[in-house]
Amino acid sequence: MPAEFPPPPSTPPRVPPPPPTRAGPVNGRSVDAGRGAAWWSEGWRLFLAAPAIWIGILVVYVLVVVGLSMVPFLGQIASGLLAPVLAAGVMVGCRELDRGQPLRIAHLFACFDDRLVSLLVASAIYLGAWIVLWLLAGLFVFGAAGVGFAFSLLAGDPSALVSSALSGLGLGALVAMLVVLLLSIPLMMAFWFVPALIALRGDEPVTAMTASFSGSLSNVLPLTVYSLVGLVLAIVASIPFGLGWLVLGPMLAGSVYASWRDIFAPD
Repeated sequence: MPAEFPPPPSTPPRVPPPPPTRAGPVNGRSVDAGRGAAWWSEGWRLFLAAPAIWIGILVVYVLVVVGLSMVPFLGQIASGLLAPVLAAGVMVGCRELDRGQPLRIAHLFACFDDRLVSLLVASAIYLGAWIVLWLLAGLFVFGAAGVGFAFSLLAGDPSALVSSALSGLGLGALVAMLVVLLLSIPLMMAFWFVPALIALRGDEPVTAMTASFSGSLSNVLPLTVYSLVGLVLAIVASIPFGLGWLVLGPMLAGSVYASWRDIFAPD
Protein backbone atom coordinates (compact mmCIF):
# COMPACT_ATOMS: atom_id res chain seq x y z
CA MET A 1 0.00 0.00 0.00
CA PRO A 2 1.24 3.48 -0.75
CA ALA A 3 2.27 5.48 2.23
CA GLU A 4 -0.39 7.81 3.56
CA PHE A 5 0.63 11.31 4.36
CA PRO A 6 -1.30 13.51 6.73
CA PRO A 7 -3.38 16.17 5.02
CA PRO A 8 -1.79 19.60 4.93
CA PRO A 9 -2.90 21.90 7.69
CA SER A 10 -5.84 24.00 6.65
CA THR A 11 -5.03 27.62 6.11
CA PRO A 12 -7.22 29.86 8.24
CA PRO A 13 -9.34 32.25 6.24
CA ARG A 14 -7.75 35.65 5.79
CA VAL A 15 -9.39 38.24 7.98
CA PRO A 16 -9.72 41.53 6.13
CA PRO A 17 -8.27 44.53 7.93
CA PRO A 18 -10.74 46.85 9.63
CA PRO A 19 -11.83 49.81 7.55
CA PRO A 20 -9.86 52.98 8.23
CA THR A 21 -11.34 55.30 10.78
CA ARG A 22 -12.81 58.41 9.26
CA ALA A 23 -11.09 61.47 10.61
CA GLY A 24 -11.22 65.14 9.85
CA PRO A 25 -8.26 67.23 8.78
CA VAL A 26 -5.54 67.13 11.42
CA ASN A 27 -4.99 70.89 11.48
CA GLY A 28 -8.51 71.88 10.48
CA ARG A 29 -10.12 73.22 7.32
CA SER A 30 -10.90 76.80 6.33
CA VAL A 31 -14.56 77.86 6.35
CA ASP A 32 -16.43 80.92 5.13
CA ALA A 33 -16.50 84.05 7.29
CA GLY A 34 -20.26 83.79 7.64
CA ARG A 35 -19.89 80.56 9.56
CA GLY A 36 -18.78 82.63 12.54
CA ALA A 37 -22.34 83.90 12.99
CA ALA A 38 -23.79 80.48 12.14
CA TRP A 39 -21.95 78.92 15.09
CA TRP A 40 -24.06 81.02 17.44
CA SER A 41 -27.19 79.84 15.63
CA GLU A 42 -26.03 76.25 16.17
CA GLY A 43 -25.47 77.03 19.83
CA TRP A 44 -29.03 78.32 20.08
CA ARG A 45 -30.34 75.17 18.38
CA LEU A 46 -28.49 72.92 20.82
CA PHE A 47 -29.76 74.97 23.77
CA LEU A 48 -33.38 74.66 22.63
CA ALA A 49 -32.95 70.87 22.42
CA ALA A 50 -32.57 70.61 26.23
CA PRO A 51 -32.86 74.03 27.94
CA ALA A 52 -33.49 72.78 31.48
CA ILE A 53 -30.55 70.37 31.41
CA TRP A 54 -28.31 73.08 29.95
CA ILE A 55 -29.16 75.47 32.78
CA GLY A 56 -28.51 72.69 35.27
CA ILE A 57 -25.10 72.02 33.72
CA LEU A 58 -24.26 75.74 33.88
CA VAL A 59 -25.28 75.99 37.54
CA VAL A 60 -23.23 72.92 38.53
CA TYR A 61 -20.24 74.18 36.52
CA VAL A 62 -20.33 77.59 38.23
CA LEU A 63 -20.73 76.01 41.67
CA VAL A 64 -17.74 73.71 41.13
CA VAL A 65 -15.43 76.36 39.66
CA VAL A 66 -16.40 79.15 42.08
CA GLY A 67 -16.37 76.77 45.03
CA LEU A 68 -12.83 75.67 44.24
CA SER A 69 -11.74 79.26 43.67
CA MET A 70 -12.77 80.19 47.21
CA VAL A 71 -10.11 77.86 48.62
CA PRO A 72 -6.97 80.00 49.04
CA PHE A 73 -4.18 79.43 46.50
CA LEU A 74 -4.51 75.68 45.85
CA GLY A 75 -8.22 76.01 45.13
CA GLN A 76 -7.61 78.67 42.52
CA ILE A 77 -5.02 76.47 40.80
CA ALA A 78 -7.38 73.49 40.94
CA SER A 79 -10.16 75.61 39.47
CA GLY A 80 -7.95 76.70 36.58
CA LEU A 81 -6.89 73.12 35.89
CA LEU A 82 -10.33 71.53 36.13
CA ALA A 83 -12.35 74.13 34.20
CA PRO A 84 -11.12 72.82 30.80
CA VAL A 85 -11.80 69.24 31.94
CA LEU A 86 -15.41 70.17 32.67
CA ALA A 87 -15.60 72.07 29.38
CA ALA A 88 -14.39 68.95 27.56
CA GLY A 89 -17.19 66.97 29.17
CA VAL A 90 -19.66 69.54 27.89
CA MET A 91 -18.24 69.02 24.38
CA VAL A 92 -19.03 65.31 24.73
CA GLY A 93 -22.57 66.23 25.73
CA CYS A 94 -22.89 68.55 22.73
CA ARG A 95 -21.87 65.76 20.36
CA GLU A 96 -24.38 63.37 21.91
CA LEU A 97 -27.11 65.99 21.65
CA ASP A 98 -26.12 66.74 18.07
CA ARG A 99 -26.52 63.01 17.29
CA GLY A 100 -30.02 62.92 18.72
CA GLN A 101 -29.02 61.44 22.08
CA PRO A 102 -30.18 62.93 25.40
CA LEU A 103 -28.03 65.49 27.18
CA ARG A 104 -27.34 64.76 30.86
CA ILE A 105 -25.80 66.79 33.67
CA ALA A 106 -23.41 63.86 34.12
CA HIS A 107 -21.84 64.80 30.76
CA LEU A 108 -20.10 67.61 32.65
CA PHE A 109 -17.88 64.95 34.25
CA ALA A 110 -17.60 62.70 31.18
CA CYS A 111 -13.86 63.29 30.76
CA PHE A 112 -12.85 62.07 34.20
CA ASP A 113 -11.51 58.97 32.47
CA ASP A 114 -8.45 58.16 30.35
CA ARG A 115 -8.66 61.66 28.85
CA LEU A 116 -8.22 63.34 32.22
CA VAL A 117 -4.41 63.35 32.27
CA SER A 118 -4.13 64.85 28.79
CA LEU A 119 -6.64 67.56 29.68
CA LEU A 120 -4.83 68.38 32.93
CA VAL A 121 -1.47 68.59 31.13
CA ALA A 122 -2.93 70.92 28.52
CA SER A 123 -4.54 73.02 31.26
CA ALA A 124 -1.25 73.23 33.14
CA ILE A 125 0.58 74.40 29.98
CA TYR A 126 -2.08 77.03 29.35
CA LEU A 127 -2.10 78.22 32.96
CA GLY A 128 1.69 78.33 33.05
CA ALA A 129 1.79 80.36 29.84
CA TRP A 130 -0.54 82.94 31.36
CA ILE A 131 1.62 83.17 34.49
CA VAL A 132 4.73 83.77 32.37
CA LEU A 133 2.83 86.38 30.36
CA TRP A 134 1.79 88.34 33.43
CA LEU A 135 5.30 88.08 34.90
CA LEU A 136 6.64 89.65 31.70
CA ALA A 137 4.03 92.39 32.01
CA GLY A 138 5.14 93.07 35.59
CA LEU A 139 8.76 93.32 34.48
CA PHE A 140 7.78 95.90 31.87
CA VAL A 141 5.92 97.99 34.45
CA PHE A 142 8.60 98.03 37.14
CA GLY A 143 11.41 98.19 34.59
CA ALA A 144 9.96 101.37 33.08
CA ALA A 145 9.53 102.89 36.54
CA GLY A 146 13.13 102.04 37.41
CA VAL A 147 14.43 103.61 34.20
CA GLY A 148 12.59 106.86 34.96
CA PHE A 149 13.96 106.84 38.50
CA ALA A 150 17.51 106.24 37.26
CA PHE A 151 17.36 109.09 34.73
CA SER A 152 16.24 111.48 37.48
CA LEU A 153 19.16 110.40 39.66
CA LEU A 154 21.62 110.92 36.81
CA ALA A 155 20.15 114.34 36.11
CA GLY A 156 20.75 115.34 39.72
CA ASP A 157 17.17 116.44 40.27
CA PRO A 158 15.91 114.78 43.48
CA SER A 159 12.59 116.64 43.28
CA ALA A 160 11.74 114.85 40.05
CA LEU A 161 12.40 111.34 41.36
CA VAL A 162 8.81 110.56 42.32
CA SER A 163 7.24 112.15 39.23
CA SER A 164 9.70 110.38 36.93
CA ALA A 165 9.05 107.06 38.59
CA LEU A 166 5.29 107.54 38.31
CA SER A 167 5.61 108.61 34.69
CA GLY A 168 7.70 105.53 33.93
CA LEU A 169 5.21 103.39 35.81
CA GLY A 170 2.36 104.67 33.66
CA LEU A 171 4.32 104.13 30.46
CA GLY A 172 5.33 100.66 31.59
CA ALA A 173 1.71 99.78 32.39
CA LEU A 174 0.66 100.88 28.90
CA VAL A 175 3.40 98.83 27.24
CA ALA A 176 2.57 95.87 29.48
CA MET A 177 -1.09 96.00 28.46
CA LEU A 178 -0.13 96.01 24.79
CA VAL A 179 2.26 93.09 25.28
CA VAL A 180 -0.39 91.06 27.14
CA LEU A 181 -2.96 91.85 24.45
CA LEU A 182 -0.67 90.87 21.58
CA LEU A 183 0.60 87.65 23.18
CA SER A 184 -2.75 86.58 24.63
CA ILE A 185 -4.34 86.31 21.18
CA PRO A 186 -2.06 83.50 19.89
CA LEU A 187 -2.23 81.88 23.33
CA MET A 188 -6.02 81.73 23.19
CA MET A 189 -5.86 80.50 19.59
CA ALA A 190 -3.63 77.64 20.73
CA PHE A 191 -6.13 76.57 23.40
CA TRP A 192 -9.56 77.41 21.97
CA PHE A 193 -10.23 73.97 20.47
CA VAL A 194 -8.06 71.93 22.85
CA PRO A 195 -10.81 70.56 25.15
CA ALA A 196 -12.86 69.45 22.13
CA LEU A 197 -9.83 67.99 20.31
CA ILE A 198 -8.78 65.93 23.31
CA ALA A 199 -12.31 64.89 24.28
CA LEU A 200 -13.72 64.16 20.82
CA ARG A 201 -10.66 63.21 18.77
CA GLY A 202 -8.31 61.83 21.40
CA ASP A 203 -5.42 64.20 20.65
CA GLU A 204 -2.40 64.45 22.91
CA PRO A 205 -1.95 67.87 24.60
CA VAL A 206 0.78 69.29 22.35
CA THR A 207 -0.87 67.88 19.22
CA ALA A 208 -4.18 69.43 20.26
CA MET A 209 -2.60 72.83 20.92
CA THR A 210 -0.77 72.78 17.58
CA ALA A 211 -3.94 71.81 15.74
CA SER A 212 -5.97 74.43 17.61
CA PHE A 213 -3.54 77.18 16.66
CA SER A 214 -3.41 76.05 13.02
CA GLY A 215 -7.18 75.75 12.79
CA SER A 216 -7.65 79.18 14.35
CA LEU A 217 -5.04 80.75 12.10
CA SER A 218 -6.78 79.32 9.03
CA ASN A 219 -10.09 80.80 10.18
CA VAL A 220 -9.24 84.28 11.37
CA LEU A 221 -12.18 85.87 9.54
CA PRO A 222 -14.94 83.55 10.84
CA LEU A 223 -13.48 83.68 14.34
CA THR A 224 -13.46 87.50 14.15
CA VAL A 225 -17.12 87.51 13.09
CA TYR A 226 -17.85 85.01 15.86
CA SER A 227 -16.13 87.20 18.46
CA LEU A 228 -17.96 90.36 17.37
CA VAL A 229 -21.35 88.64 17.48
CA GLY A 230 -20.43 87.16 20.85
CA LEU A 231 -19.51 90.60 22.19
CA VAL A 232 -22.93 91.97 21.24
CA LEU A 233 -24.69 88.95 22.76
CA ALA A 234 -22.65 89.28 25.96
CA ILE A 235 -23.70 92.93 26.35
CA VAL A 236 -27.35 92.02 25.81
CA ALA A 237 -27.13 89.05 28.20
CA SER A 238 -25.62 91.22 30.93
CA ILE A 239 -28.35 93.87 30.87
CA PRO A 240 -31.12 92.02 32.79
CA PHE A 241 -28.99 91.53 35.96
CA GLY A 242 -26.85 89.01 34.08
CA LEU A 243 -29.74 86.55 33.80
CA GLY A 244 -29.21 86.32 30.07
CA TRP A 245 -26.08 84.30 30.77
CA LEU A 246 -28.31 81.38 31.76
CA VAL A 247 -29.00 81.16 28.04
CA LEU A 248 -25.79 82.60 26.61
CA GLY A 249 -23.55 80.29 28.66
CA PRO A 250 -25.00 77.12 27.10
CA MET A 251 -25.10 78.86 23.71
CA LEU A 252 -21.38 79.56 24.07
CA ALA A 253 -20.66 75.88 24.72
CA GLY A 254 -22.79 74.83 21.77
CA SER A 255 -21.15 77.39 19.50
CA VAL A 256 -17.66 76.15 20.41
CA TYR A 257 -18.75 72.61 19.56
CA ALA A 258 -20.25 73.83 16.27
CA SER A 259 -17.00 75.59 15.36
CA TRP A 260 -14.99 72.45 16.18
CA ARG A 261 -17.35 70.35 14.04
CA ASP A 262 -17.06 72.77 11.11
CA ILE A 263 -13.26 72.97 11.21
CA PHE A 264 -12.10 69.57 12.49
CA ALA A 265 -14.84 66.94 12.22
CA PRO A 266 -15.02 64.52 9.27
CA ASP A 267 -17.16 65.57 6.31
